[in-house]
Amino acid sequence: MDWRESAACRTEDPELFFPLGEEGPSRGQIERARAVCRRCPVVPACTDWALLNTERDGVWGGTTAAERRTLRSREPAERRTP
Repeated sequence: MDWRESAACRTEDPELFFPLGEEGPSRGQIERARAVCRRCPVVPACTDWALLNTERDGVWGGTTAAERRTLRSREPAERRTP
């Protein structure tokens, strides 16, 4: 079974996970997306997928694009979901 089949976001509007930015009014949308991620059983797989595929947009595994850029810049042993 693919990890995506167990993702909590499957029943949510996909646009929730793609805010127009990461500041100002978008912060509320990011926090709503993260609330879904907090109840998701596949957050590690989702985060790993986004990192491996250099996903540049959206909230994946509870991380924003900026947070993933920081994670990608670290050594693999140091990578952890914020």
